[in-house]
Amino acid sequence: MLRLMLSFRGLFMFRILLLVICAACSASSPKAPQDTQGWLQLFNGHDLSGWTPKIVGQPAGQDERKIFRVEDGLLKVSYDGYETFEGTFGHLFYETPFSHYRLRIVYRFTGEQTPGGPGWAWRNSGVMLHGQSPESMLRDQEFPVSLELQMLGGDGTHSRPTANLCTPGTDVDMAGRAVDRHCINSSSATFAGDVWVTVEAEVHGGEWVRHLVDDHVVLEYTRMRYDPDDPEARRLEQFPEKWLSRGYLSLQAESHPVEFLRVELLPLESGTP
Repeated sequence: MLRLMLSFRGLFMFRILLLVICAACSASSPKAPQDTQGWLQLFNGHDLSGWTPKIVGQPAGQDERKIFRVEDGLLKVSYDGYETFEGTFGHLFYETPFSHYRLRIVYRFTGEQTPGGPGWAWRNSGVMLHGQSPESMLRDQEFPVSLELQMLGGDGTHSRPTANLCTPGTDVDMAGRAVDRHCINSSSATFAGDVWVTVEAEVHGGEWVRHLVDDHVVLEYTRMRYDPDDPEARRLEQFPEKWLSRGYLSLQAESHPVEFLRVELLPLESGTP
């Protein structure tokens, strides 16, 4: 009887151990999307086909020290070719401009920030929406005129939401009023550590945009337009309209290592929220 009891106890402890292991795995691994029909894989998992880098101080298409690269099936942002950051902000542009779409990105921050990177750029990256083309950026221009879905990581102590909005060279309305701040926090949770996070942007031309985290809407804005007081916005000639109704997507490099597992897009028809 004692031997049988020990056997049952051993089986029970083994099951508990399996549950702990599975919980840890699920926390560190991204969930597979339920809806995949019609989604375009912008990142093919093998190389940077269809993407163009634009690094500060270099012409479009040049990335001398491979800040953007593909390793182990992941699209990575890495500054291991730099001893210090040197102000080399970078963006990786997809080749096709879009107008109405749903964008889904799975990302995580890893490792330590590159020495010399600004304090605000610690565990900071993003995807730029409705942006100018890489060829239209000046050689030393740090950010494209665009709408940024900002991705932030937490330090384990303080609140730091992700899927925020920043507006380099642009303006938006929220709740029917013009926003006069450069960055606006979302209502998302904070994600600390090297965990995978899924963010989405639902974009309907120049009418409205929603940011989502794990299928929950965390930020909404409308009436996207160029900032008439911004010199980079005024310089653009290929966008004579006031309204931002379409543009290029780009992934950001701001001194902290980032990995992207999926970058996928679902084209949408025009609609209302």
